[in-house]
Amino acid sequence: MTTRVAVIGGGVVGCTTAYWLAREGFAVSLLEREPELAAQASFANGGMLHASHGEPWNSPQVIRQLMRWIGREDSPLLLRPRRLPRLVGWGLGFLRNSSGARHRSAMLANTRLALYSLRLMSEIAADAALEFDAAQTGIAKIFWSPAQLDVAVRESDLLQELGVPYQRWTTETLLQHEPALAPNEDRLAGALYYPKDATGDAHLFTQRLADHCRTLGVEIRTNTRVAALSHTHGRVLGVETDQGPIAADAVVLASGPEAPELLRPLGVRLPIEPVKGYSVTLDNHALDTPLRLPLIDDFHKVVATPLGSRLRVAGTAEFTGLDRSITPARIQLLLRQLGILLPQQRAPLADLPRTEWACLRAMTPDGVPIIGRTPLENVWLNVGAGHMGWTFAAGMGRLLSDLIVGRKPALTPDDYLLHRPTL
Repeated sequence: MTTRVAVIGGGVVGCTTAYWLAREGFAVSLLEREPELAAQASFANGGMLHASHGEPWNSPQVIRQLMRWIGREDSPLLLRPRRLPRLVGWGLGFLRNSSGARHRSAMLANTRLALYSLRLMSEIAADAALEFDAAQTGIAKIFWSPAQLDVAVRESDLLQELGVPYQRWTTETLLQHEPALAPNEDRLAGALYYPKDATGDAHLFTQRLADHCRTLGVEIRTNTRVAALSHTHGRVLGVETDQGPIAADAVVLASGPEAPELLRPLGVRLPIEPVKGYSVTLDNHALDTPLRLPLIDDFHKVVATPLGSRLRVAGTAEFTGLDRSITPARIQLLLRQLGILLPQQRAPLADLPRTEWACLRAMTPDGVPIIGRTPLENVWLNVGAGHMGWTFAAGMGRLLSDLIVGRKPALTPDDYLLHRPTL
């Protein structure tokens, strides 16, 4: 008898999980509460597929600035004061994992997962013949001070040992590759270029992978809100939805920040905090000097990514609970940061038509996703990727599929389990 698996969450992680499970011969139902797949965090993210930027947000440098940022709309990492009481337990874990040793360990775990995932992303794209505005141009991380650049070089030396090559560019070399930055020539300290990093549209990828999943027998149910997991004696029997019950032999939670609410009634604590991120999408070709390269501005916590004819600008992090509303001040912050990158474009940027977006990303205290079994016999987790969900998706889906099948994964799963020391 074929094993029935319900995957809750129709974003890029849920869809890649459904893909790998279907290839294993499971009868998969992919459940999404929105009218279409990839309507939330996978809809308009930064578009970067990178192993070079797996550093969790709670670096020692960021923690030193965190108290100054509380309540400030112009801060890259915003803690709204009303959220502070709810952050006590999770926040202590966030602070505990900001030590140099723990932060480095988490960064390396994320880098290993990213490298694994990017190899599998190429496999999926070839197998399903997917087109999703993908580009293998590499990614440049720019710096405004020599000291910041030197710190990043030391970190990149460490990542290079794992298989993330990089080149150190002078400002002159950077401008040769990206002329749009020329007005900042006297202010920039240089850049690090990561040739194996790539970009692509996560929304397009998920939608088109879903079409392929249907050919593999995956049942995709949109407009289906999961209210609870039906269970008895430590085993889940299926899911209760607003469209009626769905029986399942196993359940995978890939529902991001909503996952804790489904597990709480079953006595399972899931250390996830929703963190809101923003993006703006513009017509790249409408700029006087269109951006050629995907850029990471680590100081201003913003990325700018050409996606076909579009330019996606994304960044900022806001701790505000499950509030998905778009705060205009945060959009203006993104546009100001883009204006710093492209000062000659400030006037045109204000008038260009744009699409604004905000989403919630599920974040763990150590900045590493949770992949694997729960204390319940047949409930599995694929959550907590934070800002790296697009990069991690293919690897998270494959790693979990291997664990469900009972096969030894190609990537050691210990760093990603629910019951690890850092959680």
